[in-house]
This record gives sequence, C-alpha cells and structure tokens, in this order.
Amino acid sequence: MINYPERLNLAQTPTPFYPLERLSQQLGGPRIWIKRDDLTGAATSGNKIRKLEFLLAEALANGCDTLITSGGVQSNHCRSVALLGAQLGLKVHLILRADIEPKPVGNLLLDHLAGARISHYSVDEYRSLDKLFAQWAEHYAGLGSKAYSIPTGGSNGTGMWGYIAAAEELSEDFKRNAIMPQAIVHATGSAGTQAGLMLGCQLHQINTWVKAYAVCDNAAYFTHKVRDDLEQWQSQYSPETDISGLIADTCDDYVGPAYGVADQEVFDGIKQVAALEGILLDPVYTGKAFFGMMEDIKKGKFSHQQGSDIVFLHTGGLFGLFAQQHHLGY
Repeated sequence: MINYPERLNLAQTPTPFYPLERLSQQLGGPRIWIKRDDLTGAATSGNKIRKLEFLLAEALANGCDTLITSGGVQSNHCRSVALLGAQLGLKVHLILRADIEPKPVGNLLLDHLAGARISHYSVDEYRSLDKLFAQWAEHYAGLGSKAYSIPTGGSNGTGMWGYIAAAEELSEDFKRNAIMPQAIVHATGSAGTQAGLMLGCQLHQINTWVKAYAVCDNAAYFTHKVRDDLEQWQSQYSPETDISGLIADTCDDYVGPAYGVADQEVFDGIKQVAALEGILLDPVYTGKAFFGMMEDIKKGKFSHQQGSDIVFLHTGGLFGLFAQQHHLGY
C-alpha cells in the first residue's frame, strides 16, 4: 500500500482508455491503445493537472497565496496553473520564455483570461530562471504575500506523485482489458511525467517498458533530469525505496528544429490521426511523440507479434494547436 501525500481533487479521473483499431490496422504493427489524459479537465486538460493536485495541496498547506511558475509562451503547464490558481483564489505569476512570438492565442490567451500576471523574457534572460524565481518571490514577500514556486512543468519530487498515481490507474486499465503492453509511450519535455511514470510502474509492479519521446533537448539531458527528480523524491518521501534500476529510455530522433517547432511531417501526422481516430494532437508535445511512435512502428522497433500491445499516454496540448494552425494549411 502506497501512502500518498495530501492532494487536491482537481482532475477528472480515471481517464478513458481504449484501442485505436483503425490506426493499428493501417500501420500493421502492434495494437495501439490510448490513455486519454487530455481529458483530465476542460480548460485545465492534460498531464499537468495530475501533478498540480499534489503541488497545490502543498502550496495551500504552507499558507501560500501566490503561485510562481515558468514555461514557454504556449506552456500547457502555465495555462493549468493560471486557471487552477483562479479556481482556488490564488494569485498567479507566469515567467514565460519568448521562444515564439507571444501572440495572445492558444494557451497564452487563456493565461490572460485567468488573470495571471505575465512576464516575458528572452531566451538568454530565461537561462537565469532560478534568479528570476528568487527575485519575484522576494518581490511578493515585500508586499506581504507568500509565494510558492512551481518548477517548469511541475517536475520535481512532489509533482512526480501525479504519475505514480496515474500508473496505479493504468494498472487497473490493463487488468480490465486483460493486457500487459510491451510499452507505455509518451512525450517528455520537463521529465516529471517520465520520472513519475517510471517510478509508478516499479511501485505498482507493472512489468512494461516506459518509452519517452523528447520534444526538446537530447537523451542525455533526460537521463540526468529523471535521475535528479527520482533522487529528490527518494530523499523527500521514501529513502528506503531502491531506484537504482530506473534508467530513462528517451528517443531524441524526432525533436525537430527546436522546442515548440515541428517539421511538416508532424503536422501531416496530426491531420492523419485526427481524421482517422478523432484524436487531437499538438505540434509541441503529443504530435511529435505520436509521430515518432508511428515511425518507429514502421521501422520495426516495437514487437509486431500477434497479440502485442503498446499504450500511448496522451498528455494534452490542444490549445497549443491553435497557435500554429497556419502549418495545417487552414
């Protein structure tokens, strides 16, 4: 029995789980199942809300009235923090990296609607992120407020609990459908979902491969970041848990030109999946990962044996699609 820390009831869970029969048949590989974590909420949809159930519980327990967090202009995480902060009556300050032009569309539009305070920084300025967090926390302390800082993507030891809990939910999905997939596939950007899912599979005795597709950086970065998050969780919550066997498996073959920038073939894949299965992906996270998975199925990197299954964890990102709709030809 796992003793979870305090959490808030913010996500709509359990999320749907079912096979993509037409796409699986078209690709001719293993049967692809999808875990619809894009349906954890409406405007707060996606994987971040699972992490924020634990992070925001900690913020409230610490008596904080202000949330500070960071991400790219079209950050799904920042949008979720902005909306959930408003829902809980907390002030929100977003530190956004101007990696693409900050037009008020998609996630950024929702940040504004939620009343978040937004500070845009250049890519160079953003490299001093720890300093920016400290400066703004000091600023709010001077105003008599107590700020709670949430790292990019909510990815730290506390945030990991979101996908430790999600792994338990997946275990029930697998039992109900009488499957044990060869792999759970997902997009990774800040590595918190990746670390939580890996540890969750170990803790809940799920004997399957966690395969992450990077949307930025390289595989070596994720090896180190996942290790850092795991060690933080271990130190903070469970020193007796053995994490030595948990090694990140990250594919960086489909990162594309840059974070938030996708090749045209990814947009073509987004259109293909939407038309065939009614699943909406985004060009920042899920579109890149799903495209990578499809390509690797074609290359034979997943078992094609009859009865083999893989699971795609849909981590959300719908609103980021609207910021790049011109790439879809509409």
